[in-house]
Parts: sequence; C-alpha cells; structure tokens
Amino acid sequence: MINTTEKESHYQDLEKMTVLELLTNINNEDKTVPMAVEKAIPQIEALVNECVSKMKNGGRVFYIGAGTSGRLGVLDASECPPTYGVPFDWIIGMIAGGDTAIRKAVEFAEDDTEQAWKDLTEYSINKTDVVIGIAASGTTPYVVGGLQAANAAGLVTGCIVCNSGSPIAKEAQLPVEVVVGPEFVTGSTRMKAGTAQKLVLNMLSTSIMIQLGRVQGNKMVDMQLSNHKLMARGVRIIMDETNATEAEATELLEKFGHVRQAIEAYQETH
Repeated sequence: MINTTEKESHYQDLEKMTVLELLTNINNEDKTVPMAVEKAIPQIEALVNECVSKMKNGGRVFYIGAGTSGRLGVLDASECPPTYGVPFDWIIGMIAGGDTAIRKAVEFAEDDTEQAWKDLTEYSINKTDVVIGIAASGTTPYVVGGLQAANAAGLVTGCIVCNSGSPIAKEAQLPVEVVVGPEFVTGSTRMKAGTAQKLVLNMLSTSIMIQLGRVQGNKMVDMQLSNHKLMARGVRIIMDETNATEAEATELLEKFGHVRQAIEAYQETH
C-alpha cells in the first residue's frame, strides 16, 4: 500500500501564513484533485455499469463509510430522491456509528469490523445489491469488514479510496482509487480526499440516474416539487421542453404535480 493521505504536507509553518497565502495555497492543492479523478474514470465507468445492471434488475446501491467519507455517502444518497424522484431505498448511505455520527463523531465506531454487515442486514441485503466502501485511507475496519462480508455473501462490491493498493481496494471487486497526495494540513482527509470522493460520488450517482432514465435531455423531469423554487424550476423545464406559455406550464404542473407527466400531457395534445 502506498499511503499518501498521511504524508507530510507540501507546506510548512501554516500558522505564519497570511489569510491570502492560506487561501491561495489551499486552492492550488485543490486544483490537482480533478486531474486525479480523471485518471480513475475507467474504474468509475466499470463501477457505474455494474450498478446500473444490478439496479435494472431490482438491486440497490449501498454506501458504507466512517467520518467524512461516511457523511459524503449519506449526502449523495439523500439527494437522489428529491433530484430524480426515486425511492429512498435505491441508493442508501450508511455511516459507522449510525445517524448520530453524521453530526457528532462516535468514538471508535469505525474500528468495528462486524458492524457494517450488521447495519446492511437490517435492509435485507441480497445478491442483487451493490456495496461500495468509501474511505480516504483505504484502511477503515468498518469498511474492510463490510466488504469482506458482502463478498462472502456473493454481492458485487466497489470502493472509493485515495491511496493505491489499500486493504479496501483489495477487497473491492471494482475499486476506484483516486490518489490525491498529501493534504494541505497533514492528514486532514476532509480536504482534497473528501473533495475527490464527492466528485466521484457525483459522477457515480448522476450517471446511474441518467442511465436509468431519470433525466430527459438535460433536465430533472422527475424531481420532487417540494418548494416554490422547485415549482418555478418545473415550470421553466416544461416551457423549455415544449411550446407552452408560462401560464400553460403552470396550469399543467398544478394539474399533474409532476414535470415529466406535464410535458407528456402537453405533447399529446399538440
């Protein structure tokens, strides 16, 4: 294993830097992250394809992680239903320590190698599902144990890590390794590593949803209309996708309560 996430920062005496120097140097480090992600696109592609294949046959995707990595998985999973109008159990994010750990660190929760599988079994996990471990270091016991158990149960497994040749990547059938190098603050993997994981998760879930038909053109036609801003966006989408006036689009959206259905209804009558 090549552990770069714990290597010494390229910068010294951070406390002596001005605010401008701090911001400029952090930004310079951040600029390297998309290039590291680009190198992993073939790995991401393989994972997306497997997830889509499983989900077309009724499977689900589970993210498991601890700390920042776990929170990022929960965030990505929680945003899919409102964005794409899908059930909450299509993509599920799980964090070591449970929901309490989303806001407050739970001591030693990530060190339990058996807890992830216990958490997963609460969802009646089976061979149609995919388990993706998220861990910057690639060593988190909670994730290692979860992937081992998922492999033993015959599930497809993947991971998103920021070191090469890590224990988690070795357990995952479809590893995604985004090596971003040392952090600006030594070992603070909520920074570049966290950014890399967020970018990969964006790519993963967005590509999956598009492949599953939850986007039309480039529009979120299945989004949940849960506030005035989204209602207004829905009206604009209907207008963009049809020749409807604002008044017509508003009337259709109020009638059907769903952007895709409103568009289809307009097209059937024009």
